[in-house]
Amino acid sequence: MTISRRSLLAATLAVAVSPSRAARSGRVAVIGAGMAGLACARRLATAGCETVVLEARDRIGGRILTDRRWNGLPVDLGASWIHGVSGNPVTALAREAGARRVATDYDASVAHDSRGRVVDIDADTARMERLIEEAREAVEDFDEDVSLKDAIEAHPRHRRLDERGRMLLDHVVDAQFQLEYAGDWSELSAWSLDADSGFGGADALLPDGYDAVPAFLARGLDIRLGAVVEAISLAGPKASVRLADGQVVWADHVVVTVPLGILKEGRIAFEPTLPAGHREAIEKLGFGVLEKTCLRFEKPFWPRDVDWIEFFSGRRGEWTEWLSLTRATGTPLLVAFNAGAYGRALGSLDDAAVADAALDALRAMFGSGVPAPTGAIVTRWAADPFARGAYSFNAVGSDGATRRALAEPVDGRLFFAGEATSAEYFATTHGAYLSGLAAADAILAA
Repeated sequence: MTISRRSLLAATLAVAVSPSRAARSGRVAVIGAGMAGLACARRLATAGCETVVLEARDRIGGRILTDRRWNGLPVDLGASWIHGVSGNPVTALAREAGARRVATDYDASVAHDSRGRVVDIDADTARMERLIEEAREAVEDFDEDVSLKDAIEAHPRHRRLDERGRMLLDHVVDAQFQLEYAGDWSELSAWSLDADSGFGGADALLPDGYDAVPAFLARGLDIRLGAVVEAISLAGPKASVRLADGQVVWADHVVVTVPLGILKEGRIAFEPTLPAGHREAIEKLGFGVLEKTCLRFEKPFWPRDVDWIEFFSGRRGEWTEWLSLTRATGTPLLVAFNAGAYGRALGSLDDAAVADAALDALRAMFGSGVPAPTGAIVTRWAADPFARGAYSFNAVGSDGATRRALAEPVDGRLFFAGEATSAEYFATTHGAYLSGLAAADAILAA
């Protein structure tokens, strides 16, 4: 696996060759070394295609990022779960990589209110779920899609909710929709926000680090780190990929696997301009914010046998769900999730302020005696120049057809992959992986 910065210049010079030489080699350039790019490159290389992976970062993995600053305690700041282990291709990859897996138990949970009381909100949650379902059904025959927020607020039962009922509704909306799909309820499509598929079985964490999976996929591949792509041209007989340092990579086919947030920003110029269907898909699909705040303590002050802690605070979208990694890893580590509008708002605070806000929430739940954490890690995916967010969601006016339009090949030479192109498995690691295989298969079939 060629991934050192030292070898980058020589490596890129080696591929900055004439179109005729690229034609003889049948080169494929894959943009991005996340799950989609690695899956695509691995399949192509196995089939005998000369393949080069161009990765802008100084690491592989994309939105899989395992932080190892705490000795002996890997912390996944991006993807954390294999969602549905039964028949999931990532399960097989993790097994081959020798990655240990621990199932998350969603029934092992506890809810606290802002007065520190343990509350049972299961029955009320079910009632709010029915309201949301009825609200969505009521707008199914509308001429145009509307947001989840507009659908819910238009429902007669919503107008009759008392203060506690609205608090419960806010809690369910955040826990089940905003945190699940990384979009604010004012952005999520009432028609298609959850129009996806999944695999059966439990969701599994990789307590020793999710990065074992992309590392396994990357074995033997030609990967160039620090290769920031600025432009892709199909104007000549061969496709050309121009890097920020001025080098040009020639290829017969190009596969773009960068996050949707990068496409939305227009960070890569396309010549000629992408077809209207692709441009419309990029504009219509949502790209969401989901940030983590990871707090390490000397010892647990919360129940050791729970995986989830819910905060029924009455403050919409703030510190609603916490993952305890004590059972999975044996360490006193809590991870809080924030998405949508509040997830974006946290981006204006520095790490210390975010950690303080998290600690305030914990003290509201567990009392003023909660100690300060011994360490804190705050993610900044929305500010990441090579991501600009967490993952895609179906925004108002978008659906599976929008994603399929984004995945359409252009001129038989330009292909797109990544979770945003997956109509069935968007916003998942396995969706990214399968989309990469699909792009590779399309090239091989051609």
